[in-house]
Amino acid sequence: MIEALKRALRPIRDGVLSIGELPQLRAIGRGISRLAEAGTQGYPSEVKRRLMILNLISYLIVVSTLVYAIQHAFLDYDKYKPIIWINIALVVTALAVPLSHRFSEIAGALIIVISEWIALLAFAMFLGHTAGVQLQYFVGAAAPFVVFGLKRMWLVIPIFLSGLALHLAAWFWFPQSAALIDAEHEIIDSIYVQAAITTVGLISASVYYAFRLAENAKAETENLLRNILPERIVERLKAKPDEAIADQFQDASVLFADVSGFVALARSLGAAATVSLLNEMVTEFDALAKQHGVEKIKTIGDAYMVASGVQEPQEDNLHRLARMGLDMLRVVETVAARRGVKLQMRVGLASGPVMAGVIGKQKFTYDVWGDAVNLAARLENLSQPGRILVCTRCKEILGPDFVFESRGRVDIKGVGEQETWFLTAQGSPPFAGKRAAAE
Repeated sequence: MIEALKRALRPIRDGVLSIGELPQLRAIGRGISRLAEAGTQGYPSEVKRRLMILNLISYLIVVSTLVYAIQHAFLDYDKYKPIIWINIALVVTALAVPLSHRFSEIAGALIIVISEWIALLAFAMFLGHTAGVQLQYFVGAAAPFVVFGLKRMWLVIPIFLSGLALHLAAWFWFPQSAALIDAEHEIIDSIYVQAAITTVGLISASVYYAFRLAENAKAETENLLRNILPERIVERLKAKPDEAIADQFQDASVLFADVSGFVALARSLGAAATVSLLNEMVTEFDALAKQHGVEKIKTIGDAYMVASGVQEPQEDNLHRLARMGLDMLRVVETVAARRGVKLQMRVGLASGPVMAGVIGKQKFTYDVWGDAVNLAARLENLSQPGRILVCTRCKEILGPDFVFESRGRVDIKGVGEQETWFLTAQGSPPFAGKRAAAE
């Protein structure tokens, strides 16, 4: 086994993995995983993770106590017979831990605590307190929090207090002069060193695991927030979580998009295919939003809303959304052809002052409001499948950089009759006309 481990780890040491050595490494990894998962089937993921840690601790106890037993057997079996058999009993007890999970999720941990607490006191009685085996009671100050979790403080606190009490009892009850085994000083020193290393190692591992869980939870929460809210908003929430976030932007742009005839299409596709189709489209749209440097605001069913110029001033905020709108239409065509469905999208685009902010406490939502938002929504409703409808102001801002087709005057709810235009294609690169004029 030792040689197999050496051969498997050699490529990591050398920085090279050959095809022939990979199966050995994978086989060892699968073997360790199977041992760690023993008896954990059927438990929730959080509980299963703790039981797997407990299994690994029990295997560590098996290995370390076997080493102690063999070491003392070679030194002097007759003298150290009680120590040897206590270690063997601990091995048997630790091996029973994975089997105990079928009865209760805390049974294995209680088996280890009770057996270790008794064994450490017995070791102190036979070897005296100078051997330092009672140091391992300090593991009870950290490990129970990891193994039992904060929800079982009624169990953690007694284990912690009993460990402290037994450590003090071992010191005062079993001075070296009262030791039942007259061990050589070298042996006592060796046992002390081993006890110190084991104690520090287990406490360090427990603290590391606890901090790692906390860091992972923090990272997951932050990643979730960054998926829901703009990055600058997340930073502001972290800095001042109780402060309301409300901003006003004098020059921003808003795009609304909606799939034409989606209700009928969804009815014919069914739930699974509909969700899959929406997920594919929204994923593509999200990638476009990142590519064009704009901010996705929300999706409502088959509707998609995006804005630009709402986090920091962008001179070309409308140009960004215009390019994204054209790309969105191409994405819809591609998805429709790939899936063999009839799919078209209406898009409305408007520009002007908006307000933005975070609403809600339990479920944060970043949203935008204002005349530009309302106008973009109205234009999307008045657009045609496969086309982008914009107002006259947008056409004037976009200028010669895009190609337009007149839609004529339409009655826009809340605005009145207004000239509108279909944005059909991108002309010369953005601001090319301005650059040429300047030159």
